[in-house]
Amino acid sequence: MTDIHATRSAETEAKATQPRLAGGSCCAHGHGAAATAGADDPWANLDVILTALTILGLALGAWDHLVSPLPAQLGPLGLILAFAAGGIPSAISALKSLWQDYILDIDLLMVLAAVAAAVVDNAVEGAVLLALFSAAGTLEHRAMGKARRAVEALMALRPDSAFLITPDGVVEVPVEELRPGHWVILRPGARVPVDGRIAEGDGSLDESTITGESIPVHKGPGAQVHEATVNLNGVLTVEVTRPLGESTVARMIQLVTEAQGMKAPSERFSEWFGQRYTVVVLFGSILAFFAFRWSGLSNSDALYRAATVLVAASPCAVVISVPAAILSALSAAARGGVLFKGGAALETLAEVRTFAFDKTGTLTTGKAEVTAIVPLDLPDDEFLTLLAGIESDSEHPIADAIRRAAQARALTPAPIVGVRAHPSEGITGSDAEGAIWAGNPRMAARMGARLDDPRLCDLVETSETVVYMGRGTKLMGAVAVADQPRATSRRGLEALRHAGVRHIAMMTGDRRPVALRIADSLGIGADEVHADLLPEDKVKLVDQLARAGKVAFVGDGVNDAAALARSDVGIAMGAAGSEVALQAAEVALLSEDMSRLAAAHRLARRTAMIIRQNLVFALGAMVVLVIGGAFFQLPLPLAVLGHEGGTLLVVLNGLRLLMDPIRSDRRAR
Repeated sequence: MTDIHATRSAETEAKATQPRLAGGSCCAHGHGAAATAGADDPWANLDVILTALTILGLALGAWDHLVSPLPAQLGPLGLILAFAAGGIPSAISALKSLWQDYILDIDLLMVLAAVAAAVVDNAVEGAVLLALFSAAGTLEHRAMGKARRAVEALMALRPDSAFLITPDGVVEVPVEELRPGHWVILRPGARVPVDGRIAEGDGSLDESTITGESIPVHKGPGAQVHEATVNLNGVLTVEVTRPLGESTVARMIQLVTEAQGMKAPSERFSEWFGQRYTVVVLFGSILAFFAFRWSGLSNSDALYRAATVLVAASPCAVVISVPAAILSALSAAARGGVLFKGGAALETLAEVRTFAFDKTGTLTTGKAEVTAIVPLDLPDDEFLTLLAGIESDSEHPIADAIRRAAQARALTPAPIVGVRAHPSEGITGSDAEGAIWAGNPRMAARMGARLDDPRLCDLVETSETVVYMGRGTKLMGAVAVADQPRATSRRGLEALRHAGVRHIAMMTGDRRPVALRIADSLGIGADEVHADLLPEDKVKLVDQLARAGKVAFVGDGVNDAAALARSDVGIAMGAAGSEVALQAAEVALLSEDMSRLAAAHRLARRTAMIIRQNLVFALGAMVVLVIGGAFFQLPLPLAVLGHEGGTLLVVLNGLRLLMDPIRSDRRAR
């Protein structure tokens, strides 16, 4: 049951993380616990109710005070209602922060300013402050909630049960009972219960929830399927390959939970600034009171002006401007199939101008394909028919590539009998004309065949693997089998360059001629190709690149883990990559569409730009309001409106990133 416990632990941790973010240091002011209620909490709408009561009380008090007296003391009772609904919850929250964490909350500043207004016979203005403060807090909470529901959305993707194939037939069981090796039936319209491999059947799957890919993907036997994707058509038999606790969604939940708990440098600064600056504001307003008294103002006027300065100088907009953008960007990226392990990775990616890529499995598919056929005496199709025949029973990936090449040409493999495998050399057998063999140069040497035919020179020089075929000492020809670039790799690299990335390097353990062939097809210059590398060589190269600025390394294998860890931003191919690479990286690409990396880089840069906009606006507005309150008799309601309006504006500016999901390179540009 370890995997079930691990999953439940991740879910529990995720749920525990959300309230901390909802009502933490992001200036999520309003109504204390009500501001942190989850969607299923019966008190989730308490903040709305309290805000409505505050506004109702203000309306009654303002009408009584400014328009005409109301009967039965409704005006004063309305102001009491406004102060109670708008002030008491915030005061409780502020005092709890002060008592438990020794933090002067911004809520306390607002409550003190409202009380100060009431003391100097301006209770209506104090009620205005509390109403605007309460309304802004509620709106912020509702808006920020869109950026904080990532974990809940991921959990909701999971089906509760699966149809397990047993000796007694098909039985519906909870997904927690599935284990690697189990076979399940997946009917049309059903969500995939766990990660697995298609054993029988074929159909199209909607993988948009996991990879962000909007176009359905057609898959057949042997193809990988991910938990929570949707089978659109066809009946599939799926073999479970991972327990529930290690599934795609479980890893996504873990990554999102970690991301929400890991603050970016600018987030830590805004939190640090807010906590300390709040103390400065509180004591500064006290000094302002004495300064106003010294200048000749009465006690009531000095207290009113000090309360105005207190509101104007409150750093709410500064504190919330960074988290609003960071959380929105993290959610937008997750919807697009890119997971960041926290805001720090997002901020660092925005500064990256050098990308280093592993070749195999990252820029390439990691799957062998026949790239060239060079028969010496036979037509291409006849040669491939014979070669596919002798390789027809082999389980080697190269043999599979040869069979797929024959199938693509609608060729039927020739009948070969007496097939015998020779480990590390090749295969021998016989057809109607006699003995035949296929294999590497060692097999050719065993048969006494010469490989110096000039027609094969280019093939040998530029190919990863060459398979020769012959009869006895006579060489009949050869095929080149090599890894191929991903269809999206070139577009992804072009999009990165278009975004201002100045340096793109490729690193591989393959021979340089092979690496140059791939690099040429991707538009990577020869001087940016590093071949014949060991894992430690990649680390040294990343270290060298990092001396010139921030560098990101993109990889997928166990041998890339060290380079991922050494880079400023490690980016793992999360869907196809190894668990070791995923743990070492700060960013995971859940889609094999490499152009999404460029879109993620663009999103990171846009996030950095919006953070700068928010901070400049928030600090500028605060300076203007403070000057107005200190030297130009700024009315308290106007200071409140400027304070709360500025706070809400920076939140909405950050939330624009929610509408900027990861897309393909054509739209990312």
